[in-house]
Amino acid sequence: MSEEVKTKKKKHLSLAKKRMRAGYLFILPWFIGFLVFYVRSVVLSVEFSLSELSMPAGGGRYELTFVGLQNIMYAFREHGTFKQVLTSSVMNMLVDVPLITFFSLFMAMLLNKPFKGRAIVRAIFFLPIILSSGAVTDAIEVAETMVAGGVSAQAQETAAASTALAFDIDYLIDMFVKLGLPSTMLGYVSQAVVRINDIISESGVQIIIFIAALQSIPSSMYEVAKIEGATAYETFWKVTFPMVMPHIITNVVYTIVDRFTESEVVELAYSTTFTTQNWGLGSVFSLVSTVITCAILVIVCRILQKRTFYYN
Repeated sequence: MSEEVKTKKKKHLSLAKKRMRAGYLFILPWFIGFLVFYVRSVVLSVEFSLSELSMPAGGGRYELTFVGLQNIMYAFREHGTFKQVLTSSVMNMLVDVPLITFFSLFMAMLLNKPFKGRAIVRAIFFLPIILSSGAVTDAIEVAETMVAGGVSAQAQETAAASTALAFDIDYLIDMFVKLGLPSTMLGYVSQAVVRINDIISESGVQIIIFIAALQSIPSSMYEVAKIEGATAYETFWKVTFPMVMPHIITNVVYTIVDRFTESEVVELAYSTTFTTQNWGLGSVFSLVSTVITCAILVIVCRILQKRTFYYN
């Protein structure tokens, strides 16, 4: 009887439980890799940050001498650039994440509309992701080096002409300040303008995720909104935005992690560890930046989670 009851329970699993089981199976390979590779690396980083690493003659092994909090105290009290680089990396992340997210949503809404050549335009926006791969980047650098001699003079003339024709953004900012606009908002906008190239080049994956989210919204919801006489503005805030909110969380998490991996503090940790061979101090840089990034992720996800609607 017990086996029959178990068989009936398996047959009568609810849709939510089936989806939950499928979700667990989907993340199982990642979870195994996380335990095997990442957790072990974190444990070793903590061990290195509390020790001084030395490699005896002969190679093949290393020795750790426990120094306690010496590396951590040196990083925050004596190191010349760590605190400045960490602060600038976090600030750049906080500036870039909202801009990349909303730019991606805006472009996804445009690219989701039917028009001729839509597939080509979508490929163009994803092209920077492909070009940023290591092999392609190396090939481009070699090509630039080979043709640099022939086009250097022309490039200098083009740069000079673009500088002469450049718009004086300082004058525009000063004008808006005189009109009474908040200086904080103007500073944020000016930083966004300066990094517009980075924002566009870092939005390829987010745009694809948002396009998939927009295509998953039932057309009946838009039909109901149209019948009710909702404007395009009301349809966006009442239908589109709530329906893509779960994917906004996904894109925000992805963007924060992506900007963290390319930040200056990660480069500082890498150079300190592998160039100057200071494994303890490099591990401290890496751990501190990781902890701050995880804290930002927790705070942002909690804020967004309260305003997220899940459609089943």
